[in-house]
Amino acid sequence: MTGPRYLILLTLVARFAVGAELPLPVQSALNYRGVPDDALSIYVEEVDTGNVVLSWNADEPRNPASVEKMVTTLVALDTLGPAYRWKTEVRFLGPVEDGVLHGDISIKGYGDPYMVTERFWQLLRQVRRAGVNEIEGDLLLDDSYFDIGNYDPGAFDREPLRAYNVAPNALLTNFKVVRYFFEPDTAKSRVLVRLEPELDNLAIVNQLHISNGACRGYQRGITITPNEDISQITFSGRFPSGCNVYAMDRTALGHSEFTYGLFKSLWQESGGKFNGEWRKTVVDELVEPALVFESLPLADVIAKVNKHSNNVMARQLLYTLGAEKLGPVGTEVKGRQVVNQWLGERGINANELTIANGAGLSRSSRITAKNLGKMLRYAYESPFMPEYLSSLSLSGLDGTLSRRFRDSALRGQAHMKTGSLDDVSAVAGYFQAKSGKRYIVVTLLNHTDIHRGPGEEVQEMLLRWLYDK
Repeated sequence: MTGPRYLILLTLVARFAVGAELPLPVQSALNYRGVPDDALSIYVEEVDTGNVVLSWNADEPRNPASVEKMVTTLVALDTLGPAYRWKTEVRFLGPVEDGVLHGDISIKGYGDPYMVTERFWQLLRQVRRAGVNEIEGDLLLDDSYFDIGNYDPGAFDREPLRAYNVAPNALLTNFKVVRYFFEPDTAKSRVLVRLEPELDNLAIVNQLHISNGACRGYQRGITITPNEDISQITFSGRFPSGCNVYAMDRTALGHSEFTYGLFKSLWQESGGKFNGEWRKTVVDELVEPALVFESLPLADVIAKVNKHSNNVMARQLLYTLGAEKLGPVGTEVKGRQVVNQWLGERGINANELTIANGAGLSRSSRITAKNLGKMLRYAYESPFMPEYLSSLSLSGLDGTLSRRFRDSALRGQAHMKTGSLDDVSAVAGYFQAKSGKRYIVVTLLNHTDIHRGPGEEVQEMLLRWLYDK
């Protein structure tokens, strides 16, 4: 934060110099926004010496929002190792002759969190290299490695089409998300709608009209109406002519339907022939896979989870931990058990911590700043410290911190994970001061409307104070 607002906060330091345990810039930021001291938890520890520089309400359990992902990713890294890879198995249930598979093709997933369109295309290229150009049978999909139970994507905030609410799935493809591109065609008074990826089994009803105006407003005036199984999306409303191209990400279809649509689209796009249907099944493990497609290594996956705060990927990690450590099938309950056991073995009181789903998209998650600081200390002393640190956002440079601290001395000084929900603002990670000293920093704020800006102001005041120490 720079400019007049920062100067106002600094000038208020003398006026609001109360609560001597807090740095004066932090205290002034709280008082300026009318945020009570007891809504804030801070834990700061010098990395080299282990000295606690600042501890404020550090034993108070608070909602960490997406900072919870730091716990899930560290447990996964420490338990599974940075080179761990998920597998996706492909079986040919019939003979292959002259490029034709006379039978069904089966795909079994084991929870790959990053089977995006490009990766799925690579999997299908391996099928083509195995000699298959035409499939006479159907596509059999096996996602039995995870048990999701009854999942309601709208339960958290009544936004079931939002990408952050996607359910985990053992055969998750492209996060079950479609990116829609809207472009005004003023010559013909219409709005063009394109999809990425293109799915033949997703119907689009375009009822959009063009209105004169600047490219602004919620969803640029677009209303989205899905049918019951999200196999048809209706777009209506008035789209501003001032928009060049507007993009919107939303979920579509069920998991299996989405994978089928993506498979058919990519297979036919590459010149393959397939006119079959899809069926959900549990594969016969006695049938050897024709090929096994491996995921990106875990070290790369946790970087995508932490830097971009990807909720469904974090949840995939939690289910994977449950399946790997306690045996299939993977469940959220098993994943939490693994996390709690890991924390207990490292002297972190699990009674002061509640991991809901591994992603932080929850009102029930709780952690103390001190315990999170202990966890970060463990991570720093771990052999996998470089992989863990590099998974966090760099201040002013990438991830969720890319737009913060760009034009200040704090640029590039912090490796941190941010967290934000309604009434929650949090940040945690590692920070290097002007002196070269490195610190573990945890800040958790739970208060009405704290996510609307005041939380980030408090965080910046703390880091600026620490930078000059």
